[in-house]
Formats: sequence, C-alpha cells, structure tokens
Amino acid sequence: MPSSSVSIISKCTVYPQNKSAIKSLKLSVSDLPMLSCQYIQKGVLLSQPPFESSILISLLKISLSKTLSHFPALAGRLHTDANGHVHILCNDFGIDFVHAKAPYISVSTLLPSDHHQDIHPSFRKFFQFDNTLSYVGHYKPLVAVQVTELNDGVFIGCTANHAVVDGTSFWNFFNTFAEVCKGAEKISKTPNFSRDTVLDSPASLKFPDGGPSVTFSGDEPLREKIFHFSREAILKLKFRANNLSRKPEMSGPKGVEIFGKQRNDNWVVNNVENNCKVNGKITSVLEELLFKNGTNKWEQNPTTVISSFQSLSAQLWRSVTRARQLDDNKVTTFRMAVNCRHRLEPRLEPLYFGNAIQSIPTVATVGELLSKDLNWSANQLHMNVVAHDDGTVRRGVKDWENNPRLFPLGNFDGAMITMGSSPRFPMYDNDFGWGRPLAVRSGRANKFDGKISAFPGREGNGNVDLEVVLAPETMAGLENDMEFMQYVS
Repeated sequence: MPSSSVSIISKCTVYPQNKSAIKSLKLSVSDLPMLSCQYIQKGVLLSQPPFESSILISLLKISLSKTLSHFPALAGRLHTDANGHVHILCNDFGIDFVHAKAPYISVSTLLPSDHHQDIHPSFRKFFQFDNTLSYVGHYKPLVAVQVTELNDGVFIGCTANHAVVDGTSFWNFFNTFAEVCKGAEKISKTPNFSRDTVLDSPASLKFPDGGPSVTFSGDEPLREKIFHFSREAILKLKFRANNLSRKPEMSGPKGVEIFGKQRNDNWVVNNVENNCKVNGKITSVLEELLFKNGTNKWEQNPTTVISSFQSLSAQLWRSVTRARQLDDNKVTTFRMAVNCRHRLEPRLEPLYFGNAIQSIPTVATVGELLSKDLNWSANQLHMNVVAHDDGTVRRGVKDWENNPRLFPLGNFDGAMITMGSSPRFPMYDNDFGWGRPLAVRSGRANKFDGKISAFPGREGNGNVDLEVVLAPETMAGLENDMEFMQYVS
C-alpha cells in the first residue's frame, strides 16, 4: 500500500439538531461574484485524540449537528428564483461528513523539521469537493467535512461554498464547531444573518446554461510552499517600508536619543535595520515606534504608517515579479481581498454571515516596481487600502450593479498576484478538546500561479505564514531572492 494513501471509511449526511427558523437568505453583490470560484478548502492538523476512533467520529458528528443549528444556511442549498435572484434555502438538507484513514501518514511526514520543503501533497487528499465551483450548491451540499485519521494525529478538513461564506464567516463556523465539540453549552460568537445592508441589491446575474466555468486552467505545473515570517522579521520589513531611517526625527543624534529614551539599556544604535535581533532589545523599541501611539508627528495619524502586512505584501510583490523575469514595460497587478464590514458606515456586524469582501488591485510597471525601493511599492498598496472607505465600497457596489459579473480568478497575463485569506483570521483559535492545531493547511481549491494565502503563525504574536503558489521556475527564483529570503525563518 502506498505510504500516502487515504482510504474512505464511511460517508453520511449530518443534519442540524434543530430545524431552521430562517427560510432563505438572498445572495448579496459580494456573494454572487463568487459563484464561479471553487469551494473554500481549509483545515487543521491536530495531535492524536485521547480516545478511540469510534468515539472521535461520534463526537464530531454530534458536535457538527449542534453547530449547524447555529449556522442553518450551511445546511441548505442554493436556489435561483424566477427573477434570477439566487437565495440560500435554509431547508435543513444537511452537509456531507466523511471519515477517512491514512495510517501510513504521520505528523512528522506532513510537517518535516526542514521547514523549507514544499507543502506535502497529501494535504490535498484531506478535503472533499475538489474542482467544485460554488454554483453547484444548487444541487450539492454547501459544506463537506472530512476527518482523516493519521498514524499519530488527525486532520479535520472543511470545504465550504465560497458564495455562502468568506474567510470571516468560514472561521467563525469552524471555530464554533470546535467550541461545541469541546463541550460549550453556549456558543461565544453568534453569526449575524442580517440582509438589510448596502450589499443587498435588486440586481441579478445571468449565467450560461449549466452554470459558469472556472476562470483558470487548474492543470499547469505548480509548486506550493509555506514561508514563515517571525515578528522580528516583519518589524524589520515594516521599518524598511516606512523608511524610518530617513525620517528627520529618526536620523542622526536625535534618532539615537529617541531610542535611548525608550529604553534604559547601555547600547547604541548604529544601524537599527541590520541589528534588529540584538538580544531582542531593538525589537522592543521598534514595537513601541511602530505599534504604539508615539509623540512623533508622523505617528499621530495611523493612516500615515504602512502596516506590517502591507510591508510584507510589497516585498512579496517585488520579489515574485523579479523572479518572473518580465519585461520592464509589462504591467504587474497585486490584488488584495479586503473585509468591508468595518469599512461601511454604518458598519456591518463583525460576525455578519456571508461574503463582505472586495478586491483592491494595485498596478505598476515592472520597471517602476523594481527600480524603486520597498517604501514606494508598500506605499502604493497602503494608499489603496486607506482609500477603500465607505464611499469606495458603495461605489464598488454600484459599479457591479451596473455591470453584474463573476469574479475572475487567475493569472491572466503572467504578471498578477492575488492575496487571499488574512493573518488576522483566528485560524488557531480552535481546540476540539485535545489541544490547539499543529498547523493550518488548505486543499487544491482556487490555486494558480501567483495565488497567495496569508495565515497567522502558530505562535501568534504577529508571526505570519504565507502559502505561496507559483510556477516552478518562479518559485526557484523566489527561493534565490535574497531580498525576500533574508526575512524567512
């Protein structure tokens, strides 16, 4: 038997414990474009449970049934009415539950000590609904959970319809599942199913017969790799992206004095960026300068500070573009998905259920991107994110209503990067009863050359993991890009 084989032991339908009090939920202008995207596939690698297999599977099924009572939309199906509007019918049809075993796969195989290896291909086998577009939720379950027992651990993989949930809603469901499994009598984060928002629209989306098609080929050779960035490395990047060393208040003797006043240590800062890890002392100072409200003029308005994630994204944009060896006149695009819940006025509820995301494209010529410093590219991303306020979100809604369309995923011109997910998602805030996840991983869904997913690092405290998917030759170039690799742990 091959060492990477995964055997399906059983498959069943799990229904909500209680009947849904909600009849239907209309898809919004943020939901509808995702009907041509594949189902989200995310899951957690856990240590060995302290009880036998039959108890584990029974516990997970019962917990999932209870959880679905709080998320009735996920146990429903999609329906297009006579006016062309797509709804989630909360009809309690249930979700798929699959029990699988992979006795020859161990945790150490999946997470080797050499962290610089590519993602193990076995992770792809821990999810259901491969290559499934969200549109098929009209006749297939909106969620499938696969529990794969390993030699010395277990992987819980959740596949969810992307027209029904975004990352915020996905992780609220997944973490509630864990919370219920651990024995919570009352869930801590109740989803909000309001549909009376600016995202609700009378516009409809026309589909070809049989539904939409995937917008990327899905069969080109790809490499997938996790790059880990410590808090210290990201602070260095943020320092560089904000050009702190060039700011008047941070240069010369005055800058040294600022640092000296922040800490009563007997050391002198000669080069902050290059000495960021000296006994952790400079890191502590950088944290104060970059994360807390200071007295310096440039810090008083937080919109003037380029964020950690924008700094990291800008470095990735530069290095991947360089590795692609494109012509200087070629236009390259960096797309970031942003959460609109807190950008709207009045704000949406933080636990609004559904998609509340928009894509922010930032463009530059290759020559422009690579000839200027990190501050320039990071500032391009920063300005676009800061500008994406209530008015911008509403204009995006109107623009879509005037021209309803599906969201095109892919790298259509060879020069695009798409950043999804977020290091702010609580991916490790789930304990099914026997410990936090050892790792978070995704399946093969929605992956193409240039697709990046951002995860929080397992250690928390500002660490970030980037799941990078690239053409093999581009990945090799990125691995040899010292401007990028100097920050990778």
